[in-house]
Amino acid sequence: QVQLADSGGGLVQAGGSLRLSCAASGRTSSNLVMGWFRQAPGKERELVAAIGVSDTYTYYRDPVKGRFTISRDTAKNTVYLQMNDLKPEDTAVYYCAARASAPFPNIPSMWGYWGQGTQVTVSS
Repeated sequence: QVQLADSGGGLVQAGGSLRLSCAASGRTSSNLVMGWFRQAPGKERELVAAIGVSDTYTYYRDPVKGRFTISRDTAKNTVYLQMNDLKPEDTAVYYCAARASAPFPNIPSMWGYWGQGTQVTVSS
């Protein structure tokens, strides 16, 4: 079993930055595909960024390309999402997720493990 604990959300003004963290336990995160989803009120949960096993490749949703960076600290068994130049439309609950292998489906039910979610609110 894999347990994920995500944190780092908060309230920030437009143009600001936040770094989300996802601490994994029960299995080495470097052997997992890790992703960050977000869900805004009234909208479906969508994949924002993902990183492959052993950091072989990454994925970013178009609206966050150039602003968000996903990374992994193997020693800490933690995955991060650095979010810069935040916009009000980035406001959502962000969830860390994991699955055993590639690819990076934008289908939440295909990811087996989830964090509890962390709220990100960007004010204009």
